[in-house]
Amino acid sequence: MRSFSLPLPTLLAGFIAVLVGYASSAAIIWQAAASAGASASQIDRWMTALRHGMGGSTLALTLWRKVPILTAWSTPGAALLVSGLQGVTLNQAVGVFIFANGLMVLCGLTGLFARLMKIIPHSLAAAMLAGILLRFGLQAFATLEDHLLLCGGMLAAWLLCKALYPRFAVVAALLVGGVIAVFSGDVTGSHLSLAFVAPEYTAPQFTPSLLLSVGVPFFLVTMASQNAP
Repeated sequence: MRSFSLPLPTLLAGFIAVLVGYASSAAIIWQAAASAGASASQIDRWMTALRHGMGGSTLALTLWRKVPILTAWSTPGAALLVSGLQGVTLNQAVGVFIFANGLMVLCGLTGLFARLMKIIPHSLAAAMLAGILLRFGLQAFATLEDHLLLCGGMLAAWLLCKALYPRFAVVAALLVGGVIAVFSGDVTGSHLSLAFVAPEYTAPQFTPSLLLSVGVPFFLVTMASQNAP
């Protein structure tokens, strides 16, 4: 029987992976939920469900298969939904998610995705991912005029660490941004409160037009531009 240990580099790598995943994508997930008409309370429940679902399934599958298996949200898919869910009710959005994920399960069970990846060039898949996220990346520079110290400091920290310690570039940008935001008064704890978030059932509504216009593109974007790279 192989010994099981968690050395410090392993713990640090896992912590950075979670931190980077949340710091870089959570805002886009939040926008996608807001586009579907979800309230702040419903978005809290949505994020809580995502955390439990991704963490639990990743841990269970990794221990079961003895290989690193990660289940996570689709960042380009969420970016697509920011515009695709405008004017859509939350019930219809849930229906879109169920439909798209059903297609993903079917694709995995049939082995279709593996066969498609032998045909689609990796450079094309990476280009699709870059194209979807380009607008969100450029928005960071659009805020330089109003938040020069915050955005400039984060950019400088990222560039410096990218040259010296590439693994910690995103973490450095996040820490510098947090420090600047706190000392500039942009972050205050007076309006923050901690409370347990209870799950809330949302009945799905399947609208054929939305399943085709949003669900199918969401499925394709997630599979081709997220999973392929």
